Amino acid sequence: MNQPFTERLQTIFEHLHHSPETSWNEVESTSYIAEFLRQEGLKPHLFKNMTGLYVDIGEGIPKVGFRTDMDALWQEVDGKFKANHSCGHDGHMTVALGVVLLLKEIAPSLPGAIRILFQPAEEKAQGAKALAELGIVDSLTYLFGTHVRPLYELQDGTYSPALYHGAAKLFTGTIQGLEAHGARPEKGVNAIEVAAAMIDGLKRIWISPEQSASIKMTQLQAGGSSTNIIPGSATFSIDARAQNNESMDELTRGFDKVVEAVSTLFGAVINYKIDAHIAAAQVDDSAKNIMKQAILDVVGEDHLAPEIVTPGGEDFHFYAYTRPNLKTTMLGLGCGVTPGLHHPNMTFNQERLPTGVEIIARALILALHQIERSD
Repeated sequence: MNQPFTERLQTIFEHLHHSPETSWNEVESTSYIAEFLRQEGLKPHLFKNMTGLYVDIGEGIPKVGFRTDMDALWQEVDGKFKANHSCGHDGHMTVALGVVLLLKEIAPSLPGAIRILFQPAEEKAQGAKALAELGIVDSLTYLFGTHVRPLYELQDGTYSPALYHGAAKLFTGTIQGLEAHGARPEKGVNAIEVAAAMIDGLKRIWISPEQSASIKMTQLQAGGSSTNIIPGSATFSIDARAQNNESMDELTRGFDKVVEAVSTLFGAVINYKIDAHIAAAQVDDSAKNIMKQAILDVVGEDHLAPEIVTPGGEDFHFYAYTRPNLKTTMLGLGCGVTPGLHHPNMTFNQERLPTGVEIIARALILALHQIERSD
């Protein structure tokens, strides 16, 4: 990668890094990327009622795509809450724009079109669903993504052809019991005791010990300032994790049974909704092999790392979850992330971004040729 290109990527990264925006608020980022694409003679496609955009490079209907996330986290940094790019999405957007620049130069020789998606709201696990519902990936055969990896998971300067993220669900709900005097608990339905029974029930949801899974209550609010009242209402949050989608389905069914049983036992009304659903990775072997070959072509076997199984979640996998025929994988970008993802002071080796650009661009081209051969 030549020096002017690397320096341009660094300029892009610095702008995005210092302009973090939370989910569904990526207004400036969308504007910056759209203008960048226009300056390059490309036609960005913006969405009418939400942030984010996409651009096509090459002729025809796109069959291959690359997706980047855009949003930042809202967290406390040095004593102040603010938007903060501590998950690497600034780096991912930089890679995407670098890929655009490389592909634009060879667009006339491409055997088909490539779609680059800039997706909002990954951190809320809502962006992939929104884009899928708009049909943005319907024409694609292959879709690739990337994510920077923590140093304890992937060595700096090495690259993995697949990330096996786990599934996650966030349930939020309410408990409606009956308030009573603290001296007459039998006259009421204690919302805290209902919640305690739910917690106990969650511990009895059995998943095969061969599968990694957990479900637990992570928030509970009940009662007011008076301590002599049996609280009649409460709100709660449930966090569920599983390494595959089948185990997540088992957890969900188990949770439904716990709610039904506890509600009947106490005579309480328990309502809940799913606030977020992150699907587990459904990595396609063909896509993984293409990514592996791209890594070998760009950096060689010494820098090829094994596939990574990680307990974290990624909204990217919702595309394959809702479009089973879509072939997907994510590049694990070994860039020395420390102290770790989502840490307020997260840093990584930005010198690895140009290599990520080359690998992704190579994978996209290989995928196009694979489709051409199949046709």
